[in-house]
Amino acid sequence: KLDRGRGAVATVLVQRGTLRIGDIFVAGSQSGKVRALLDSHGNNVDEAMPSMPVEVLGLNGAPDAGGEFNVVETEARAREISNYRQRLERERRATAGTRGTLEEMFSNLKTSDVKEFPLLFKADVRGSLEAITAAVDSLGNDEVKAQVLHAGVGGITESDIDLARASNAVVIGFNVRANPQAKEKARQENIEIRYYSIIYELVDDLKMAMSGLLDPEIKETLIGDAEVLEVFNISKQGMIAGCRINSGIARRKAKVRLLRDSVVIHTGSMKSLKRFKDDASEVREGNECGVSLDGYQDIKSGDQLEFFEIEEVQRSL
Repeated sequence: KLDRGRGAVATVLVQRGTLRIGDIFVAGSQSGKVRALLDSHGNNVDEAMPSMPVEVLGLNGAPDAGGEFNVVETEARAREISNYRQRLERERRATAGTRGTLEEMFSNLKTSDVKEFPLLFKADVRGSLEAITAAVDSLGNDEVKAQVLHAGVGGITESDIDLARASNAVVIGFNVRANPQAKEKARQENIEIRYYSIIYELVDDLKMAMSGLLDPEIKETLIGDAEVLEVFNISKQGMIAGCRINSGIARRKAKVRLLRDSVVIHTGSMKSLKRFKDDASEVREGNECGVSLDGYQDIKSGDQLEFFEIEEVQRSL
């Protein structure tokens, strides 16, 4: 609530730990520093223990009722989380209340021009953190890149999990572990925490995960070609090209290109492939066959057919 003379005031029920004057906190999308604590009788107290309701003064704005109130390490961290949540709230309003899910995030990643892989790092010492962030910054290309939402020294805390939850980020600990409360919150919120002690293993895993966001490479393999010797117009079947396979093989499920005077005039699929009057799955070099094209009838004697197969090859960074 907003109180004249006292500013924004939040009534908080402490659930874990001890809340003290001077603590830095995040409440929903608001942040602040505990300036005063008042018990249920309106008396000033220096700290609040679990199950104790208190009024908290020192917020920079009024948070929504029912939200979480979390103590964090520094004012910079509080502002970071607060600003991020405010930005998410603006984006939610801009999209008319569309709810963001993990599946929607990856769907958006796969359709955006540049896909960002959100990460949160905690490490044992500053040197490790600098080496990790430098290695991660070198990953990616013009299609996908790592987005480091936060990088800090020390164990993984509940506020780290809160930030990861708000951004669908993966939490990575290097020579550190999550405290019991953070582990439990991560389990409840289905937030992935990964632990490493060797930098190159961390980088290799990130490269593999980020490679999964790359569009696959389309690989085309020419498997055969044929010459159209004669064309037949068969009722209920349309135009059938009587062909001789000059090289390679024609497969029923392969793609086909039609060339006239060495110019490609159609690319598509086969409707049928026949050897004499029987359906065939493939016809090899030196044999004759009948080919009809799916959705295309303009075939003439002397045209050339190329048969090719398409394969999607997963790319890597």
